[in-house]
Amino acid sequence: MIQPLNRQWRAARRPVGLAQPSDFQWKEEPVGEPGPGQFLVRILYLSLDPSNRTWLWEKQTYLPPLALGDVMGGGGIGRIEKSNHPDFPVGSHVIGLFGWQDYCVHDGSGLTALLPNDPSIPLTMHYGLFGHIGLTAYFGLLDVGKPKAGETLVVSGAAGAVGSLVAQIGKIQGCRVVGITGSDEKCRWLTGELGLDAAINYKRESVPEKLSQHCPQGIDIYFDNVGGPTLEAVIDRLSMHARVIICGAISQYNKSDVREFDPGPRNLFKLVWQRARMEGFLVFDYWGRAMEAIGALAQWYQQGKIKYRVDVVEGLENAPRALNKLYDGSNTGKLIVKVA
Repeated sequence: MIQPLNRQWRAARRPVGLAQPSDFQWKEEPVGEPGPGQFLVRILYLSLDPSNRTWLWEKQTYLPPLALGDVMGGGGIGRIEKSNHPDFPVGSHVIGLFGWQDYCVHDGSGLTALLPNDPSIPLTMHYGLFGHIGLTAYFGLLDVGKPKAGETLVVSGAAGAVGSLVAQIGKIQGCRVVGITGSDEKCRWLTGELGLDAAINYKRESVPEKLSQHCPQGIDIYFDNVGGPTLEAVIDRLSMHARVIICGAISQYNKSDVREFDPGPRNLFKLVWQRARMEGFLVFDYWGRAMEAIGALAQWYQQGKIKYRVDVVEGLENAPRALNKLYDGSNTGKLIVKVA
């Protein structure tokens, strides 16, 4: 019997600017065998997230830095093909940090979890609506932002995986929602299909002018996925007791580390004048409450109140090039690589 090969992308060097295929090394090696208390996962889908780029920094972020030569980090959904672990039977599907490869030997620790055996739920739904994407949107807006009916919510990266869910949850909570995105087509999707009150194309419109136009009474909640000048423009227009939720800063991730981020915002003292609050969060802090979010998201989906999109790229070999779709604005919704 021929031993299958495990195809892998390994970190070859620290990218400068956008990650290039040459920043990764393609390797093929025999598939490992699970030892006692371990199982073998065949990875079916790979999640591409903006934070993947920061994992290539030399400095530590919320995770230890990826060493050159290591398998590129990334979340995946897979099927267990061999198991020596009583809690992870063969044939089950799992979700966890398996890296950019075909197979992974794992012990079930960390974020690895069994997915429900429900054929009515496509596997990609666990990335498009549930999983870390849905939990980020749900807890970031509701726990950190604490929206109230009638308030104005602004979401940057509004056509992305997290941003599009945040915007819709805001509408469910009775907010007036303004989305910021990077194309007229995405603006039409936000206001047409998702029901946002307004959308701004930052690539061809003045964000400060459009925020003043669409938020004449100020901004009560801002869900920030991009950082940079957009964050500064929003701070200028905050209402009294506004909440700024810091989820990401995708406009800055192609730097070498946080010390190279663009200066600013220069107007942080506006938080004092407006008695406003700015707070960052990580979805990992909410895993213990995952079923709360999944239950609500599932109910809203069944009621037709929330929609999601997945952007599926075929082939593990295309993962390095696909990563930059998150930065050039060519993806809509959750970006996924179909591995097998």
